[in-house]
Amino acid sequence: MKELLKYFLYESAFTMLRYYIIAGMAFIVVYKLLAARLFNNKIQNRAAKHQDFAREVFHSSVSSLVIAGMAILAFSPVVKPYTFIYMDLNAYPLWWIPLSIILSLVVHDTYFYWMHRALHSERLFKWTHLLHHKSTNPSPWSAYSFHVLEAAAEGAIVLVLVFIMPLHPLSVMLFSLSSLIINVYGHLGYEIMPKGLRKSYLFEIINTSTYHNLHHAKFKGNYSLYFRVWDRIMKTENPDYVKVYDQIQEKRFGKSDTSLVQ
Repeated sequence: MKELLKYFLYESAFTMLRYYIIAGMAFIVVYKLLAARLFNNKIQNRAAKHQDFAREVFHSSVSSLVIAGMAILAFSPVVKPYTFIYMDLNAYPLWWIPLSIILSLVVHDTYFYWMHRALHSERLFKWTHLLHHKSTNPSPWSAYSFHVLEAAAEGAIVLVLVFIMPLHPLSVMLFSLSSLIINVYGHLGYEIMPKGLRKSYLFEIINTSTYHNLHHAKFKGNYSLYFRVWDRIMKTENPDYVKVYDQIQEKRFGKSDTSLVQ
């Protein structure tokens, strides 16, 4: 029990530190150091308030503890023996590490889409997800700003992953890091994608900060986390997304041909 508590404290400290560093760096660079230069990158014209940032940091800190707890549960003696977790790095080829991270992101996107849709049902939204949507103009600090029950549901993805595919602790750590970085970008409040993305096939697949920002502004549509795939299959993508994205990129780069490669 003492050993499990020690691991929980270590994991909690690591998860919170990771959040503070990544969200904090994004906030300092985009909202402070480069705010003037990135004026045209701003997705919503209005500015978030200091009390919004304080609320987001507080709830994200609590969520970090919950998410850490879910990770510890996955690696606990009660759960780990029944999972596909492996500790010997040589048990699988080294190429499996990056591939397992990519597959984890794909699985997570599916998990997140349907969980997110459920959280937008009337009763669940009122009691859980509404807290996250208080950030109608999200900032990097809002990445983990969840109700504790939503944080548990968010963190449960690790439990799902270790039960369906072989994962080394390194893969779990890099998956969690990648997920947070993408999540912070999604809540950035600024569009930083390069001009060339719009004409690439990649634009048809991945989400942008504009994509998730529209969800916060409109409270519906654009439910996915990393990819546009599920929203397009289920016809829940905001119909104004491409237009809004083009408007922001036009402010940044000037008017250009936005015809896609077919």
